[in-house]
Formats: sequence, structure tokens, C-alpha cells
Amino acid sequence: MANAAEDLDLSQYDVSKEEKDKLVAEVIRYVLFKIHQNAGCPIKREELTQLVTKNYRHRSLPGLIINEATQKLSSIFGYELRELQRSRPSAIQGRNSSQQSVADSRSYVIMSQLSADVYRRYVEDVDTAHITGFTFAVVSIVHLAGGKISEENLWHHLKRMELAETDENHPVLGNIKQTLEAVVLQRYLHKNKVSGPEGNTTFYELAERALDGPVSEKIKEYISEIVNKEVTYVDDE
Repeated sequence: MANAAEDLDLSQYDVSKEEKDKLVAEVIRYVLFKIHQNAGCPIKREELTQLVTKNYRHRSLPGLIINEATQKLSSIFGYELRELQRSRPSAIQGRNSSQQSVADSRSYVIMSQLSADVYRRYVEDVDTAHITGFTFAVVSIVHLAGGKISEENLWHHLKRMELAETDENHPVLGNIKQTLEAVVLQRYLHKNKVSGPEGNTTFYELAERALDGPVSEKIKEYISEIVNKEVTYVDDE
């Protein structure tokens, strides 16, 4: 009876169960491949939709396929396919914002559903841990600046960590400027030029991935731990 009901539901999409399962598998493969290939950069919903609509025209079918792919990524692979609502830099808020469709603004990242201890023990790649640390440090600096900081001030703080804009051969991070650009591509930060009386000024601002609940909470916890340690250190003196 369950299969008959499922087939009846699928009939409205003009697709068989076998075709549906094949599309779900194709979306899952695409997500896992692209996240790995693009170093964690978000995947646009439009990309996933096009996997379905290239051969099938029913308007509601992409939503069905993406929802089932999301469930299987969770139950089989232990990943949450998390949707990020694209945020726009404050300097351009309101400009043509109504012209940007909701679908075009949506993107996805995958997040492990394992506990932090288990993830560190069995999954975390020690070869990329330094990139994660750099990203966390940069996002924390911007967060402490109120969510937005000029490029000049950001590099001022990074230089205090011995990370210079001109350093192309850092022993751990390599080209520092390119590493910072990767943080922008991964949607942790916006990079935006603003015109002013003294010329153009480049600003970095928290983007949707840094503003997402779990990441934002971790940043706040991290900052609180550092502040508490510094207070304890001063008290001990």
C-alpha cells in the first residue's frame, strides 16, 4: 500500500520512482563533489534545480528532489544540507533588492551532524585545520568591530598576528591575501567598495555563513572564553 501511495503521489510529477531515485542520487553526488571541489563554497539552489529541470519540466519536482536528497544526506551520510539565505552588503541594501528573486538568493552548505568530539577524532582534516583557524580569527575580528571593518583596519589587526597582506609564502597559510579571498568566496564575508569624499574604501562585512546560527554562536562562545581568560589572568596578577 505504501508503494502504491508513493507511486500515486509521483504520478502528478510525471516521473517514476526509479527516475526520482536517480535524480536524488545525482543531487547528492553533485553536492558532495562540489563542496569538496570548491573548498566549502556554498552551492546555489539554481545549480541543483538545473540538475532536475534539464530533463523534467514539472515546476515542483526540484523541491521534491532536493528535500529527499536533504533527508538522505542526513540519514546516510550524517550531513545537514543547510540552506543559507543570501545577505547583501549594507552599502547596497535597498538597491534593486526587490528584483532579486528568493530562489536566486538561496544557497546550501553541508554541516556535519556528529558531535564535536567525534568529528575531531574521526573526520576533521588536520591538513586544513589552519584554514579553519584563520577563518575563525578573521570572522571574530569583524564581529568585534560591529560586523563591518575597513580593509585597512582588518590588515592592521592581522599584522599583529604576523599575517601581512604582502606575504605570499607564509609557512602555513601560503598567500595570505588569497587565503582571505577564499573566506569571501565561502560566504563568511562580503567585500565591498564604498565611494566617499576621499575616494573608494574597501570594507569587509559579515556574510550569511558567519551570520548563520551555529557559526555565530561558536564565535560568541570563543570570544567570551578569550575575554574570561584575560580577565582571570589580570585578576591573578
